[in-house]
Amino acid sequence: MSDYSLAELLITAAAQAWTNDGEVMATGIGVLPRLGASLAKATTNPALMLTDGECLYTDPPTPPGRVADRAQAEGWAPYDRTFSTLWGGRRHAMVGPVQIDRFGQANINLIGPKAAPKVAMLGVRGFPGNSIHHPNSFFFPAHNSRAFVAGEVDYVCMAGYNPARYLDGRKPAGLDLRIIVTNLAVLDFQGPFHAIRVRSLHPGVGFDEVQDNTGFDLVRPDHIPTTAAPTAEQLALIAALDPQGARKTAFKGDPPGDRRQA
Repeated sequence: MSDYSLAELLITAAAQAWTNDGEVMATGIGVLPRLGASLAKATTNPALMLTDGECLYTDPPTPPGRVADRAQAEGWAPYDRTFSTLWGGRRHAMVGPVQIDRFGQANINLIGPKAAPKVAMLGVRGFPGNSIHHPNSFFFPAHNSRAFVAGEVDYVCMAGYNPARYLDGRKPAGLDLRIIVTNLAVLDFQGPFHAIRVRSLHPGVGFDEVQDNTGFDLVRPDHIPTTAAPTAEQLALIAALDPQGARKTAFKGDPPGDRRQA
């Protein structure tokens, strides 16, 4: 397929995060990761548990911006059940921090020094506990060196593969970082000692562009595939999962997924 948007390419790429998970709760933070989880449930992993973003497990997936039809509810998902699920490792979230470093440590709290931050944001929220209890993936709509920082993130909210920060020198048992989906590429943690590796490059993007926009060295495999374009079936499903077209507002001008077609 050549007639697809960048948003649709990233939805399809994000869906791969949950393909082999089986029956876990999938949480996609933001419109595109949420649609990625919905696409995974509709195609490769029908056992996924999705919520409507409020308090219900639902099947079929609930479109962004809508509340579930209670007739389609599979179960109740209040805080108690949700936290029991994630503490037991039965959740895989795709989160959108503002910074990530070479260890996979992520930041949603502040930019700048702790004593006098330039910007204060959400606080650490559930990142510390979530990062050591269940798998996590990441989504960055703008891949640049402000997001992929040199050194450590300004405030470590989420555990990563940094032995210097392990309590008692032991890696947390539940620490499991999977993939990073950005507007340039898909990355993973399959390099030596969990170093971040380029897994695929989006159509028309070269490795050097990704590296130039990253504040630390990326692992470069001998062969880097091109991120798979969405199929006609996947595009039809995405349209059905997002009838209000929320995906079309994710990027200014809704650019094509293959920049060579621009």
